[in-house]
Amino acid sequence: MRTLLFLVSILTLSGCSVSRYLNKEIRNSSVLSQQHTGVSISDLKENKELGSYQGNKYFTPASNTKLFSFYAGLCALGDSIPGLEYLEWGELLIVRGTGDPSLLHPDLPHSKVFDFLKNRKEPIFFTPYNFENKRFGPGWAWSDYNDYYQPEVTAMPVYGNIARFKGGPSQQFTVSPARWKQAMVFDSLASGIQREEMQNVFHHSKLVVPQGLEQDIPVRMTDLLTVQLLSDTLKKEIKLINIPLDIELQRINSIPSDSLYSRMMQVSDNMLAEQLMLLYASANGLPLNTEKAIAHAIEHHLKDLPDKPIWKDGSGLSRYNLFTPRSIAALLQKIYLKMPQERLFQILPSGGKSGTLKNLFKDSTPFIFAKTGSLSNVFNLSGFLITKKGNILVFSFMNNNFTRPSSEVRKEVERILTGVHDKF
Repeated sequence: MRTLLFLVSILTLSGCSVSRYLNKEIRNSSVLSQQHTGVSISDLKENKELGSYQGNKYFTPASNTKLFSFYAGLCALGDSIPGLEYLEWGELLIVRGTGDPSLLHPDLPHSKVFDFLKNRKEPIFFTPYNFENKRFGPGWAWSDYNDYYQPEVTAMPVYGNIARFKGGPSQQFTVSPARWKQAMVFDSLASGIQREEMQNVFHHSKLVVPQGLEQDIPVRMTDLLTVQLLSDTLKKEIKLINIPLDIELQRINSIPSDSLYSRMMQVSDNMLAEQLMLLYASANGLPLNTEKAIAHAIEHHLKDLPDKPIWKDGSGLSRYNLFTPRSIAALLQKIYLKMPQERLFQILPSGGKSGTLKNLFKDSTPFIFAKTGSLSNVFNLSGFLITKKGNILVFSFMNNNFTRPSSEVRKEVERILTGVHDKF
């Protein structure tokens, strides 16, 4: 009996010691002293919170929002991404997008949708009627329209909705797709490449892109441009028609789902996360509308979180998003149940080895598998931590409103979480 009580007390103290360690390290940290900090750490197998510091407070999540989009994808999609819906109507083929971003995307596998469209003999019409989104999400910085991380959201993206510039020798460069070469304008006042806000005219300095480097510039997308880009690449005319398709449609898949998830998580790709929420909408019979997709996901899959998520976009670009650390930790528990550990840990960045964690947690064996989330004055890290004892913990470490260099906050998060790994 005494032995049993002793073991129970040791287990209880172990849980408490994580909490004591967190509170001590955070309160005594000169780096974290003037910011808002929240942490929640739970045991994965027992689904029990081991430590918390303001874990019930709301924080701006930045790209930790992608964990919610990832889970939505796991709930709605199978092993392959639904790439296109179509109707064979007499001698015509009418197609519409599902939100799939993979068609001609430079960083994703070859899409089967391309082969499908290429091999069809009948006239092809594209309808965007089911698309209800604006090109940018709520709370996005509209002045960032020229920055690589903010491509526009569309029903059927083509080439990732970007123009990719690559620097060559003697100040030469290439651009893909090639049609944008004729849209270049030399401008001695330009710094690098600057697209005009409302049209695809690219002002550039003498040195467009340094040799060996590449730069992505979002394209101002329209439905007409979508069919023009497709027509150019397929070497056949695709026409635009704006009609509803309120009957059951056939569907063709495009790429493996994991290839989209991995790219989205490893490099924190905003465009893929936004389009993933449209894919969720399509899979659930909704119009391509992020707001409706999020409302559906919360109602059907996230009602059991400790705190209701204030969720506004797929990527985390919006500062309107607000989540608590303990809700993110609970979400990670749900993600773990949806996907085998080995597969999940391959998709997430791993400490010292891959993605956005390549330069943090450098250890001979990775013990952190997590998603970063960064905006100006924001750095968050949420994911899975394997302790030296072999226990798997879920954690969310959120930092908002700091004025120090982000690198200092990152290093402090690394120090404190490494302590959890070593001590518990």
